[in-house]
Amino acid sequence: MELKEKLISSFMAFEEKVDVGTQLHDLRTSALKNFEAKGFPTKKEEAWKYTSLNAVLKNDFSIFPKKENNIDIKDVKKYFLNDLDTYKVIFIDGIFSTFLSSTTHDGLDVCLMSSALTKPKYKMVIDTYFNQVASKEESLTSLNTAFAYEGAYINIPKSKVVEKPIEIIYFSTGKEDALMVQPRNLVIVGENAHVQIVERHQSLNENPVLTNSVTEIFAQKRAIVDYYKVQNDEQTANLIDNTYISQKQESRVSVHTFSFGGNLTRNNLNFYHHGERIDSTLKGITIIGDKQHVDHYTLVNHEQPNCESHQNYKTILDGQSTGVFNGKIYVEKEAQKTDAFQQNNNILLSDRATINAKPQLEIFADDVKCSHGCTIGQLDENAMFYMQQRGIPKKEAKALLMYAFTSEVTSSIKIPELKAKIAKIIATKLNVNMGFDL
Repeated sequence: MELKEKLISSFMAFEEKVDVGTQLHDLRTSALKNFEAKGFPTKKEEAWKYTSLNAVLKNDFSIFPKKENNIDIKDVKKYFLNDLDTYKVIFIDGIFSTFLSSTTHDGLDVCLMSSALTKPKYKMVIDTYFNQVASKEESLTSLNTAFAYEGAYINIPKSKVVEKPIEIIYFSTGKEDALMVQPRNLVIVGENAHVQIVERHQSLNENPVLTNSVTEIFAQKRAIVDYYKVQNDEQTANLIDNTYISQKQESRVSVHTFSFGGNLTRNNLNFYHHGERIDSTLKGITIIGDKQHVDHYTLVNHEQPNCESHQNYKTILDGQSTGVFNGKIYVEKEAQKTDAFQQNNNILLSDRATINAKPQLEIFADDVKCSHGCTIGQLDENAMFYMQQRGIPKKEAKALLMYAFTSEVTSSIKIPELKAKIAKIIATKLNVNMGFDL
């Protein structure tokens, strides 16, 4: 049975299992009908022109994990932020782990999506927030809406500065032959509040996994949100990450995406401006090889005047890997005085590597400052020669140039422990010990 048919036929069994009530039943049913009509995206769709899911969908994925698979903390501690006290919302094969998690309701909510969906005190979550993204017609977002039950629910009240970062980590044990999980994260940040969040999806062995994730972030007036996505998974892991960000007046949201591992990774990152003097930052580093595939699809929708957005994505490709950057800036007629910048730089280390870049501007306002740039090339041979002439071995010289290439992105990481971890991952990907931190 094809995966699409398997999902549709198992929907009733899923609803019986989670028992979430009439209100969500109607929402889920509508979403499932949209997915049934559209199916999985194909390369015939312009937004998916360079990415095919056909090979991934041939796996016989299990839809529901059988039970929580316990794991030893010593086996996963390396994936946490080292020696840093954080709130942790940890899932194993899509099921919440009480043993590994550290949640709170003390002045803020860092807890489970299932609580927000079922408990009366969280009814406003469904009425005010969940429906906004659920109404979007993207087929994979609809699929997640139909089957989403578990994930992280984070609600930061007005004027609250969260003193320690929040880690959201999804572990896949691979004890199922192949597993599909559909986590749903909801982040609500109140007026003048500030939070830092790190999200990671991590397989613990080489069994195939397909994650179709949806994250919703709502930043209220003057809120500050720093969100980091660490993607350094096994070669058999596939991730489709859908993130929707709604910003109100004078809010500042930054999303950093670090894509190093996995078989196929597709990041759909969507920003929507609903007020003036908003600032949006989208940055990413991709370093892949072999036959890995990473696709960044970004949208910044400028709806109001006097707002800014800044995009900067760096990609290093080796082997037969494929990178995609499809970035779109949309400036509506009312969005005068918009300042929007988009930059995508790519280095090809192999003549078999492929990059597909498609920067886009759609501007309907006449008083704006918008620009985009894209470069594709190899390492500078003159710079390599210069460094070797000064006693730096070729391997280290090559790594230094690539470190410098990524530094514009890494320099803006605001969590020192995460910055050190990303530097270590980059050094590992470049197969060199630099002997210093970024």
